[in-house]
Amino acid sequence: MTNHWIDYKNSDIIMAFGANPAENHPISMKWIERAREERGAKFIVVDPRFTRSAAVADLYAPLRPGTNIAFLGGLINYVLSNKLYHEEYVLHYTNATYLISPEYAFHDGLFTGAQPAADRKVTYDRSKWAYQTDADGNILKDPTATDPRCVLQLMKKHYARYDFATVSRITGCPEDKLRAVAELYASTGKPGRAGNILYAMGVTQFTHGSQNVRAIACLQLLLGNIGIPGGGVNAQRGQANVQGSTDMAMLFHLLPGYLNTPKASLHPNLRAYNEVETPKSGYWSNKPKFLISMLKAWYGNHATAANDYCYDYLPKLDDKDRSHIGMYKYMGEGEIKGLICWADNPAVTGPTAASKRHYMSKLDWLVAIDIFENETAAFWKEPGVNPQEIDTEVFLLPGSAFYEREGTVANSGRWIQWRYKAQNPPGEAKDDLWIVDRLFKAIRKEYEKNAGPFPDPILKLSWDYGEEISAAEVAKEINGYYTADKSLVPNFTHLAADGSTACGCWIYSGYYNDGNNPPCKKRNKEKSGIGTHPEWAFAWPLNRRIIYNRCSADPRGNPWNPEIPLMWWDGFAWQRNDVPDFNANVPPEATAEAPFIMLPEQQARLFSNTMADGPFPEHYEPAESPVKNLLSPQVQFNPVTKIWYDDHLAPVGDDNYPYIISTYRVSEHWQSGIMTRNTPWLNELMPSLFIEISPTLAEKLQIQNGDKVIVTSYRQKEIEAVACVTPRLKPLLVDGKLREVVGMPFHWGFMGLSKGAVVNDIAPSIGDANTNIPEYKAFLCNIRKAV
Repeated sequence: MTNHWIDYKNSDIIMAFGANPAENHPISMKWIERAREERGAKFIVVDPRFTRSAAVADLYAPLRPGTNIAFLGGLINYVLSNKLYHEEYVLHYTNATYLISPEYAFHDGLFTGAQPAADRKVTYDRSKWAYQTDADGNILKDPTATDPRCVLQLMKKHYARYDFATVSRITGCPEDKLRAVAELYASTGKPGRAGNILYAMGVTQFTHGSQNVRAIACLQLLLGNIGIPGGGVNAQRGQANVQGSTDMAMLFHLLPGYLNTPKASLHPNLRAYNEVETPKSGYWSNKPKFLISMLKAWYGNHATAANDYCYDYLPKLDDKDRSHIGMYKYMGEGEIKGLICWADNPAVTGPTAASKRHYMSKLDWLVAIDIFENETAAFWKEPGVNPQEIDTEVFLLPGSAFYEREGTVANSGRWIQWRYKAQNPPGEAKDDLWIVDRLFKAIRKEYEKNAGPFPDPILKLSWDYGEEISAAEVAKEINGYYTADKSLVPNFTHLAADGSTACGCWIYSGYYNDGNNPPCKKRNKEKSGIGTHPEWAFAWPLNRRIIYNRCSADPRGNPWNPEIPLMWWDGFAWQRNDVPDFNANVPPEATAEAPFIMLPEQQARLFSNTMADGPFPEHYEPAESPVKNLLSPQVQFNPVTKIWYDDHLAPVGDDNYPYIISTYRVSEHWQSGIMTRNTPWLNELMPSLFIEISPTLAEKLQIQNGDKVIVTSYRQKEIEAVACVTPRLKPLLVDGKLREVVGMPFHWGFMGLSKGAVVNDIAPSIGDANTNIPEYKAFLCNIRKAV
């Protein structure tokens, strides 16, 4: 999140887009309701289903799954064509005035620079999307933003095609609903008003998921809704510590603190990494300090300037995609021999999950760590599978639940909070730190006996936590310390690139800077203020509750909303209700053109040459769709999306699979269900896998509520579920024809007290062009009544 949960109370308009806070993030509804009660805020819900969030909304707009950018593009076009954008904010705080290369253009669904590729339709030469510069490399701008080559004018031209009539044909959302959403939400594009867009997996889990988020960000920037109280682009994370897991680099392409993982072809040594990855301006110019401090934390006294601080010990990415889909493809081809699944159940949660379970049978060994035996640990027990035909050696290590261990979690608002241990795990179960500590020590012992060709990354790893590892000692290393005396650094502004500091994750630095009273353990509510609660936990970075907060004041330092001031200049100094995200030691004129300090331009990007699939978000159909792309018939779905498997996707408009399906969650079950399906009272509340279908589809298929049905997809897999006939889903009028949308939760599997089919068996293995997150939210299926 750019903002945080409590800040929702400062919003005037809240739009839940691809999110269902009433059911999936109920605590957020507390603050949404607070805004409605105290500020008269309005609540908009945009979703394919009439969810419980929609039931309490002031305005509900349906849309076809996978058409988010068309919908958002319609809003952007409305704001631009009616000049409802926050002009002063846009001209000063974004790149709206930048002039773009004459080579840039958009034709027939493709941006300039498209080049044919072997494993996808195209890749882009993004140099064609560059800024115009003078002889000294300075970006050329038109302060009036009227030049036809400036970002604002190019954006107007790009989204002019997204008129309400066209958007309605694509999304299935009636024109009057589109206009009502546009009018209401665009009312926030002025000083003193705040619009908040919150989203979840209904935005990200698409082949264009990253661009969905970009489209939200573009809309918020145009309306001046980023960096202000009550505004923001606010991801409602899927579980308690998902934010923490990405912060700490659980994704293959990242190191802790969102440093890019080195690539062998680009970063053969430390010098090359720093040259390629470090911009000349913006706060990322400090990247060498963050990387070298991390290497010192990992390798201690072994990391010196003479050996590039052990940079060579870091694994380097090759040219293969190591995302979830790629990992399992290579597993199926026999390249990957072993797998550790830690509190992870990909046998249920992965796309085309039945194939993934089959690929596991090609492993030499599998380690599963969980509090119950899940489907991944027990893939060889699946009905119809013969264990005698599987050679994989499986180790199941009993783990601990969150109240059986201590340490921090980071919530969606970036608040890092310490959780205390309530009880010991049962029996021989152990907490995560104990397991990883013993695992590393055992591996190191083996390397000491049989070093092999390259033992140094293991033998020289700094692992000085003592006989019994503690969360506090690990927290100190993550926070960072001075290598000379091991005293804790106050925060990341004290990190250095000369080996004098060590820090496990630079963005967390400051969260545990006092061993006796660390900020992450603080629990002091504010008695007055605007709801930032600076003495409650620690928000990265630097305990900053709202990032990009220079944008909360105009270029002269006056708060856009004097009733809820975040940062303001009193004529002598900056006053604040948060930690400044800018240089607060200088007058406002010095920072008026530099509020986004992490970017080299230090102004937000309405036009971005960093995305794999285009500088502006553009509507493409999902990889499986019942209709052709009405905006660009020449390009059906995201042309930069990687195609992993041949003959894996249903053709456009395949009559064998006429229904659009989306997957989602219910309040009573959690993720793959392995905890909740082993809880009897939750099974009572939600006993069976079901599929929601509209009354019109039920009548067509002669299905009654409670009937068992068979659901199939192009992947030639069938699953059984109970029919839930409900008006929460209705057919949508898409390009002149009614299209049925159905929905299923994904929490069931063949283990636990409550068993059911694995819904993701029928989902395709295809993902976003930038992140490879799978497209769970929009694909095609068929339904028939079970015999």
